[in-house]
Amino acid sequence: MSEKNNVVKKLEVYALATDPIHIGTGGYNIGRVDNTIVRDPITNIPKIPGSSLAGTWRYYVVLETLKDIKDKQPDWQDIKNENGDTIGEKLENYDWKNLPSSDIKLSSWKRFVGNQIMRIKCAGQDDTPDKNSDSEENTGHCGHCIVCKGFGFSKRDISWQGMLFFSDLNILFFPVFTYRGTKWITTSSRLKEIGIEEEAPSENKIRTKQGDEGHLNLGWLYLEVESRHTFCNEIKICNKQENISFTLTPEDVIIVPENLFSHIVNSNLEVRTSVSIDPITGAAKEGALFTSEAIPRGTIFYGEIRIFDKKGFEGLEEKLKPLPKDKELEDALKDSKHFYETLGIGGMTTRGFGRLKIELIP
Repeated sequence: MSEKNNVVKKLEVYALATDPIHIGTGGYNIGRVDNTIVRDPITNIPKIPGSSLAGTWRYYVVLETLKDIKDKQPDWQDIKNENGDTIGEKLENYDWKNLPSSDIKLSSWKRFVGNQIMRIKCAGQDDTPDKNSDSEENTGHCGHCIVCKGFGFSKRDISWQGMLFFSDLNILFFPVFTYRGTKWITTSSRLKEIGIEEEAPSENKIRTKQGDEGHLNLGWLYLEVESRHTFCNEIKICNKQENISFTLTPEDVIIVPENLFSHIVNSNLEVRTSVSIDPITGAAKEGALFTSEAIPRGTIFYGEIRIFDKKGFEGLEEKLKPLPKDKELEDALKDSKHFYETLGIGGMTTRGFGRLKIELIP
């Protein structure tokens, strides 16, 4: 499924939810739960939007970079006194002059010359978009580091789309309770997205590895087992076993009809009830009970990230020089993805939600 041409490189993204995932819609709804999660408007199936993935990853690349270089960055005045007509040229000419020889092994992407003026505000929303990128009053996005060049920025004198394009993370395998233990449901169309051809079952029937169970419950649904599925002796994910640390066996997987997938997923989401505490009495506050839904832990997602090599754009605008290489951006993503395993994504990450284990496959 991965492909590479001269200008666009695609990375496959597989993610395992190790906590329930709550990407909220941003408001309260009257209905089954108060705090609902984002769904695909066509299929009504929950997902992790690409914007959520891009925003958190931008923050995590900044954290990963600054933990190693924040004490080694030169003063702004030293950069200004360097030779060059633009800040970009001055950064290239300075080129980490003050970096100790003991740090020469620092990853090449962390030594990207623009990172000499990277700051924590290069993550998140820019608070000074009305300032020029080379202004001393520019306290927001610097416009020069690998994060600003990779994820994009907008200043008064120049705007840049970025070089990283994130797709939504869609559910590939979804865990459901059965009387034979937890199984993961999927569909033939979802398997086809990762390069696996498998025949879809007939209407209101399912396919399992054994194929002889007769009937099997998927949550509250009780469905007839039609036949065996034949794909993969071990789904890790199939021929990418050496690159993915989480795995399913064929016995864990059930293929369901396309029209039932959304119903089964939405009937088996986690719904958590919470209440606010009255600080005076220490008891539950009256009228403050609320519920939140989440994608359950154990769900496996699939998506992709495309890296657009824009080296050819450097000649169009001097202020864009230099641009990072696609390999440097790929390494930055790989070296920072571990933050999803501790800090997570989405809402309520301080209350048991949000952690993901992510694998990137070129």
